[in-house]
Amino acid sequence: MQLEVVAIGGYEEVGKNMTAINVDGEIIIFDMGLMLDRVLIHEDTDISKMHSLNLIEMGIIPDDTVMKNIEGEVKAIVVSHGHLDHIGAITKLAHRYNAPIIGTPYTIELIKREILSEKKFDVRNPLVTLNPKESIDLTPNLTLEFINITHSIPDSVLPVLHTPYGAIVYGNDFKFDNFPVVGERPDYRAIKKIGKEGVLCMISESTRVEYEGKTPSEKVASDLLKNDLLGADNESNAVIVTTFSSHIARIKSTTEIAEKMGRTPILIGRSMVKYCGIAEDIGIVKFPDDTRMAGDPSAVDRIFREIMKEGKENYLLIVTGHQGEEGAVLSRMATEKTPFKFEKYDQVVFSADVIPNPMNAAQRYMLEARLKRLGVRVFKGAHVSGHASKEDHRDMLRWINPEHLIPSHGDFNLTTAYAKLAEEEGYRLGEDVHLLRNGQSLKFERII
Repeated sequence: MQLEVVAIGGYEEVGKNMTAINVDGEIIIFDMGLMLDRVLIHEDTDISKMHSLNLIEMGIIPDDTVMKNIEGEVKAIVVSHGHLDHIGAITKLAHRYNAPIIGTPYTIELIKREILSEKKFDVRNPLVTLNPKESIDLTPNLTLEFINITHSIPDSVLPVLHTPYGAIVYGNDFKFDNFPVVGERPDYRAIKKIGKEGVLCMISESTRVEYEGKTPSEKVASDLLKNDLLGADNESNAVIVTTFSSHIARIKSTTEIAEKMGRTPILIGRSMVKYCGIAEDIGIVKFPDDTRMAGDPSAVDRIFREIMKEGKENYLLIVTGHQGEEGAVLSRMATEKTPFKFEKYDQVVFSADVIPNPMNAAQRYMLEARLKRLGVRVFKGAHVSGHASKEDHRDMLRWINPEHLIPSHGDFNLTTAYAKLAEEEGYRLGEDVHLLRNGQSLKFERII
């Protein structure tokens, strides 16, 4: 037998996730993502004109040239969820492989939008929708199963590749949210069933493994938002919330709080409209009936003129720009590049943590400083992560009980921290826990 795991991207950094599983010459690729902090990318950035080779050289997308050395044929490209660090390189790399792209309905709709906006490459891979709790035969020897999992974007799954030699579980990304605002709880029964049947290898994210305890539910973030929005003296002032455009649950909570405040919720920003519009179109979420959206710059300016005329106190704005990205809506508002004018005691709620890299930290600091100079009240902390913490990982390990572990989606500090946790559960580094670099592979014929 030959079963090989090829680490293409995401094994030395948080981002640009891509892994290939080669089972007797039949290859399944999992994810094709971007590295968001390697280029001046923000939520409204368009990289559709850039060539894949330039993006690889810049470290923005995975270097899949390693696939030239892998004997076999790619049978499918499987996508775990719709975040750009998992789907953002599809338009640059997928056309190289004569294989369908398989994902959940929301993820596939996001991929369709990415393909439509691509200006450099002609991506014609068939797009196949697979719902959580469903399976599909990829070849006579390989079956793909989607297990429902929770994350900070709807329709996230735990893909399981069933092979003649045991199951491969691809755990990028997940949390265990027992009180989700959108979607269902994780399918614990299916997770435990896979573990009892026998798992050869689990590839697991390590993004938040250093955090003690358990990641709080999204309901906690919803309650924190209520505290900030309903508990502040803001009746006659502007109220603005900024969060991830793809965080549909967070945005849903915010629109519902707007209703309680007697304000009309307005979603502002191109990416905000894209993610939320798709989610509503395919029935994942239902926003309040009076919710409005403005994406392109002219529509944004029109809505701001209306707000200034009708009165800020009548609206709750949900905007892009939580990282302080230049050109995003909130930064343009703060630098007076829109018809909207901040006044003293206006309220801005950051419902997102700063992404931990120097560029983001600097941009966010500058944005907050500008807002405070304008007399704006800045609220922070109404956020919970979409990634598993240490004790979540421990539970997953004990339920899945894999023979082998490969930590991913992290730098060496994070993957090493995951290895330490695994050792607490009886695994041994180099024996059944394996740290890989991008471009390296692990052949199980040597160690089984």
